[in-house]
Amino acid sequence: MKLLINRYSIFAIALTTTSITVLLLLLRSITIVPAGYVGIVDSFGAVSSQTLKPGLSFKNPLSQVVKFSTRTQEMKETLDAPSKEGLNIKLDVSILYHVDEKKAQEIYQTIGTDYEQIILIPQFRSVIRKVTATYNAKALYTSERQRLAQEIRDSLSQLVTPRGIIIEDTPLRKLELPAKISQAVEDKLQAEQQTQQMDFVIQKERKEAERKRIEARGIADSQQIISQGLNDKLLQLKQIEANEKLAQSTNAKIVVVGSSRTGEPVIIQP
Repeated sequence: MKLLINRYSIFAIALTTTSITVLLLLLRSITIVPAGYVGIVDSFGAVSSQTLKPGLSFKNPLSQVVKFSTRTQEMKETLDAPSKEGLNIKLDVSILYHVDEKKAQEIYQTIGTDYEQIILIPQFRSVIRKVTATYNAKALYTSERQRLAQEIRDSLSQLVTPRGIIIEDTPLRKLELPAKISQAVEDKLQAEQQTQQMDFVIQKERKEAERKRIEARGIADSQQIISQGLNDKLLQLKQIEANEKLAQSTNAKIVVVGSSRTGEPVIIQP
């Protein structure tokens, strides 16, 4: 009886151990890849050519799954870069990028998970210094900032896109010139604004003077036309019309016509 109990105990222990082992193997055979990621299956150094898509997947229980984010990521850099004149410009720049899921396996095999520090950041810093060295400091402070950001993005894309890193944008967050240069640029901009304001005032005065000349010319032409149209007969007609209006007035008066040298009526009130 004692021997039978021992056999049952051994069997129960073995069954429990087997069940736990099977359960562990089953759990290790299942992996979940979050949304916005891909999974790289690494079996003791042998990397599978098939990447795992987001969701639930099965794998070799002994394999490791390395998860790569394919979402847009931002990396910020603050550094000093030279201008064309050799001045130091302080730049705050961001990189918006994402990993090409089709090349995630290649990135893992050739670079590793630390691809930002190995490839992206060094190339980014090199590109910034190379591009800013072709621009004058004053131009970067005023009109060329957008063009600079575009050129940085294009140059960086040429270097890292073949490695599986897609550059979306490289916006300039901040650009600082040396204090003296910055003050000189601001003084120049202020002077240009004052000049533009003065030009506007001058143009306005010129237009007003031209308007007055046109108005005066119109008045002179009008007076000339009127004077040329006046004659004795017209004046006599106008005089008769005025006399008729006076005669029709209700006010008490005596109208004497033609008593003066000019023929104008003499009005005598009682």
